[in-house]
Amino acid sequence: MMKLEKTERDSFAHLLVAEWTTFRKARGFLIAIAVAALIPVFLGLVVANLITCGPNGRTCSAIPVGPGGEAVDDTSYFVHQPLARDGSMTVRVTSLTGLITYPPPKHDQFVVSGVVSWAKAGIMIKENTQQGSAYAAVMITGSHGVRMQYNFLEDMAGNPGDVFAQSPRWLRLTREGSILTGYESTDGVQWTRVGTAHLAGLPSTVQIGLFVTSPCNLSTDDATCRLTQATATFDHVSLTDSGSSGAWVGTKIGGHKDDPALSMGSLHTSGEMFTVTGSGDIAPLGAGGGWPIERFLIGTIIGLLVVIVAAVLFAAAKRPVSHIYASKRRGQVLAAKAVVIGLVTFTTQLVAALIAVQIGKHMVLSHGAIILSVSPLTELRVMVGTAALVGVAAVFALSLGTLFRHRVVAVMLSIALTVLPFILAFAGLVPDAWSQWLLRLTPDAGFAIQQSIPAYPQVISLYTPQFGYYPLAPWAGFAVLCCYTAFALSLAIFLLHRRDR
Repeated sequence: MMKLEKTERDSFAHLLVAEWTTFRKARGFLIAIAVAALIPVFLGLVVANLITCGPNGRTCSAIPVGPGGEAVDDTSYFVHQPLARDGSMTVRVTSLTGLITYPPPKHDQFVVSGVVSWAKAGIMIKENTQQGSAYAAVMITGSHGVRMQYNFLEDMAGNPGDVFAQSPRWLRLTREGSILTGYESTDGVQWTRVGTAHLAGLPSTVQIGLFVTSPCNLSTDDATCRLTQATATFDHVSLTDSGSSGAWVGTKIGGHKDDPALSMGSLHTSGEMFTVTGSGDIAPLGAGGGWPIERFLIGTIIGLLVVIVAAVLFAAAKRPVSHIYASKRRGQVLAAKAVVIGLVTFTTQLVAALIAVQIGKHMVLSHGAIILSVSPLTELRVMVGTAALVGVAAVFALSLGTLFRHRVVAVMLSIALTVLPFILAFAGLVPDAWSQWLLRLTPDAGFAIQQSIPAYPQVISLYTPQFGYYPLAPWAGFAVLCCYTAFALSLAIFLLHRRDR
């Protein structure tokens, strides 16, 4: 009977209950965890209250949403006519030139010649002329050769090379039901397939035609975006099975009535030659185009400071029966402590993230500002991932609190590894190259789990932590933090076992 009672007392479940009792009865731990959860809620709602679209609370224009529910940029000049049923269009592109303006607000005062790398000109089939509608396009770009893109997210590369009068490029786009295929050629005789798009639900009658667009020229020095314009010349335009009268209509998709004149776009024809000018972009919208949901979780880093101190102190907290350094099963005791601090922190931080994001979104929308649309799964990943980030970081600090007998040393080392790199990178206190490596190699790589807007190669943006981008994918960055924590916890348990011998 005594042996059975001893077994029950020494079981891991009993250790969990004992450590939870220790944590629960220590008022300081409860206060610390509560404060750590309230900080991100408070700071998140403060940020949400300050966000407006412009002076005097001006309401933002709605951001277009693509077929997949993502926020997109859909601005171009489109020369089109209806395409009923199946058909194809072939053109020859003989030139692609452009203009780059001075940074705002002096867009129209200083203009130089130049074509940005992702300026686009080619053939597009689009569901309709509404922003965000489904499309597929084959195009020549400023410096990325021929591309096939569709529904904003998908990008397929063709042959490289620029286009000019002595080296024109032929393009062709065909439709067979919901299958759209892009081709390219250097002579109009030998054709190479660039890519194929399957646009489910495409209506029987769509719009087909020429398009030109040119995204802003981003300055990495001051993060200003310079208005640009592209002009393409097309000839040998042929359209089969259009089912229309053959009348071309020029439409400016997107933009505002008060935009600079250079962004308006135009169409000029001379015989069989079409000269089309356009500005803007057809691509997913980057994090700089609105407010990503992780902005409401900016207070997580401050709350993490409180969690670190609590976790280190909990490492040395006495249990009612014994002390971690006096127990004969100190490794299991440490594991029980890790489960307790991890679960408690995860639960409270999850509640905090839910409140900060959901109420923050409501406040921002009520101010007339725009939240960048993401899928429900992405939003869930950001909130749950943030809670898991702090929970795992708490276990990491607990492990360091066990490895180092001096609590101050453990706290400072935890902060140096899980807080300082983020602050240095986010505040721009170190060069961008350094911040990229800090967020790859330190436990702070785990903050990548908060990134809601992916980085797209075909989108010009500042891919830095200040704009919500991390060098590692969300789950890859979180895995780095987990590896650090697993190593520290395993090492602490190993050393405790050695001390028991």
